[in-house]
Amino acid sequence: MAGSDATVAAGYVEFADREARGVSPAYERLARAVARDDRLLALLGALPAAKRQPNLLFGVVRLLGGPVEDPAAFGEFTAAHWPAVAAELRTRATQTNEAGRCAALLPVLAALPQPLALLEVGASAGLCLYPDRYAYRYGDHRIGAGEPVLDCALTGAPPPTRRPEVAWRAGLDLNPLDVTDPADIAWLDALVWPEHTHRRARLRAAAAVAVADPPLLVRGDLVADLPALAARAPAGATLVVFHTSVLYQVPVPRRAAFADLVRALPGRWLANEAPDVLGHDALPAPPDDALHNVLTLDGTPLAWTRSHGQAVTWFA
Repeated sequence: MAGSDATVAAGYVEFADREARGVSPAYERLARAVARDDRLLALLGALPAAKRQPNLLFGVVRLLGGPVEDPAAFGEFTAAHWPAVAAELRTRATQTNEAGRCAALLPVLAALPQPLALLEVGASAGLCLYPDRYAYRYGDHRIGAGEPVLDCALTGAPPPTRRPEVAWRAGLDLNPLDVTDPADIAWLDALVWPEHTHRRARLRAAAAVAVADPPLLVRGDLVADLPALAARAPAGATLVVFHTSVLYQVPVPRRAAFADLVRALPGRWLANEAPDVLGHDALPAPPDDALHNVLTLDGTPLAWTRSHGQAVTWFA
């Protein structure tokens, strides 16, 4: 196995161990199969590093109608249709717009001075811009009514008692998606893992909320175009620039430039990213060996979170 192939294989094994295990048996099987398939590893190895990731490959194959339950059939389909698969991989990015992440953000958003002006970086279709419109369930504690209902296991702190008041909402993305466009919704659906029927239903319910009151979504760069969009936030509202599982796709120097920029803006900075993305020091041990993000406010780590917002463990 060539060096680049070994690197790709290791990434797929890590995905199987830390992200898919116990969450998606189908994707765990696929990831382990790809890690053993020299043919697919060589094809993936010819792509830019950012285009080799499991979520992107599996989502593209699902979008093209390929099988994801049977690893052998997946491998045959992917190899046979590689020109089409590679073309989609090169033009797309993982834009998982998981509304469930709002459950992890809500405790912080509800505690800030109200009302809020929300500005999401890497907004995709903007479904995480509606934390005031969704219902939540933290164990036996429910907040709000209607659909979708976002479930979250909260450890180490009491649940919030209210939803935030949002005076303005906007998103910035290199390729914003349109919730009124069936093709864009199809891509979001393809990014939902196969067994996650609850997430697929949640996507439809959250999209219905957004369609009723579409957000302001601006095509642009997180450094070059952020100040102008932030300047459009209304006076008298607390500006909150936030992002969830976005910066891992941004080159390290650009992350640093973004962090410097957002710290200088007249507002708050709420981040929910993998622990190595922003370089936090001396974090407590995570609850288990699954993949966790770190929830931070203005650069200060607050809690471990699971990637779809299904659990939050506050630091002592």
